[in-house]
Amino acid sequence: MRNFVYCKLQMKLLFLVLFLVALATGQNSDFEQQKAALLAEKADIEADIKKTNAQIAQTDSTAKAEQKNALEQRARQKADIERRRGEIEKLNQKLNELHAEIRKERNLIANFQIQIENISATRKALTAGLAAHCRKLENNIKTSLPWDTEIRLERVAVLCLDLENGMATAEEGFSRLRAIYAEEIRFGDEAQISNRAIPRNNGEIINANVLRIGNQWIVYQDDAGLLYGVLSKKRNKDGKYEYIWKENLSFEERQAVKTAIDVKLSRKPPQMVVLPLSLSIDH
Repeated sequence: MRNFVYCKLQMKLLFLVLFLVALATGQNSDFEQQKAALLAEKADIEADIKKTNAQIAQTDSTAKAEQKNALEQRARQKADIERRRGEIEKLNQKLNELHAEIRKERNLIANFQIQIENISATRKALTAGLAAHCRKLENNIKTSLPWDTEIRLERVAVLCLDLENGMATAEEGFSRLRAIYAEEIRFGDEAQISNRAIPRNNGEIINANVLRIGNQWIVYQDDAGLLYGVLSKKRNKDGKYEYIWKENLSFEERQAVKTAIDVKLSRKPPQMVVLPLSLSIDH
């Protein structure tokens, strides 16, 4: 564009020069005036050429600056794109690592959940097993010697209900059941005597010293030392077992009962007492 404008002005200037030459060779009176006019026009054209050259130079400078800015901007954009691409790659790597950690944590949570469910199932099974043992112990107490039976049964029954209703954990149930078993073992090992009112088979109520030897025998001797009895187990007409007093004892049996009670009451020194008695089950 710049070369085109410059060439156009040069051609115009050349034309004026040729025209001046022609006038110099063929004109006379108006020559000076026309020459002056042409010289003025030439000066204007040369001024226009300078102005045009200045504009072209300015345009070239502006174009170069814009081109430079464009190149710099493209370079910055490219660098920014590369930087952002690197940041995106790093973010993607971190996201992949985070997803891997999340999967790992989820797997751990799933494993813990399975373990919790297994523990819960085991606890339920243990609780159910403890409740079954508790009911079995309750039945054993019901069929054992009738000594503080209500107190012993109440303690076991409460534990059974707590286990069956989920009010007691397996650990608590085991601890309480172990304590009850310890009491029952002590009940089966100890010899205990007390003076209490008991009903005889004929319905008579008497005061007697009642001796319990473990979970094997219960015998009594009234306060006057005349009446004796030993507890025996029989099956009733419904097929269930019940305890009744065996009161028609032989002389040897009465002496054995009396000696055992006297030893327990410290009336006689400790000694071996052979009790020819048993909790026989009569059919």
